[in-house]
Amino acid sequence: MITLAGCAKSGDIAEGGITAVRSACPRVGVPAGTGDITTFNPAASRDASAIDVTAVLTNVTSTCDDTTDTIRTTINFEVQASRRSGSEARDVTFPYFVTMVQGGSSVVSKRIGQVTVRFAAGAARASATGTGYTTVARAAATLPEDIRRQINEKRKAGDETAAIDPLSRPDIRQAVLRATFEALVGFQLTDEQLKYNATR
Repeated sequence: MITLAGCAKSGDIAEGGITAVRSACPRVGVPAGTGDITTFNPAASRDASAIDVTAVLTNVTSTCDDTTDTIRTTINFEVQASRRSGSEARDVTFPYFVTMVQGGSSVVSKRIGQVTVRFAAGAARASATGTGYTTVARAAATLPEDIRRQINEKRKAGDETAAIDPLSRPDIRQAVLRATFEALVGFQLTDEQLKYNATR
């Protein structure tokens, strides 16, 4: 059973079942395969000896403002990079994306940004921080009242509906998916870079 209001906490035992608190704020994460990037020199080579710079996107944190009709999530992250060789000071810029995904598969917005890592002279490692944000209408992230009523309906042992998970019903499951959003951040990779990450 999912409870949508009140002071219940996830895992609490309540009359009729175990509660799970649902928030209108999106879940935040890094899509698989987009959390690291590798550049080569020469660019067409994929030999280990040609690796130029590698970087990982890490320490992802977020804050969500859900006090208005537009829910805004600010995502902060760090890019940690290392270079294989070179002693001169150098700037390397990485593109990244911040996207809002609805129902686990539908991209409803996407923004592209850049973060620049500055290697000091003689330094093999460097880091930089980046920020992005997403917005979603509160109405879109809120379950309809009739769906909430069906999910939160009290069920007694022995009732015909007691053993039926309301989320097993297609209409309720689809309504929950439509109201579920994820804010995702990752490197904006080329097809070749995605293939490299998947097969290395």
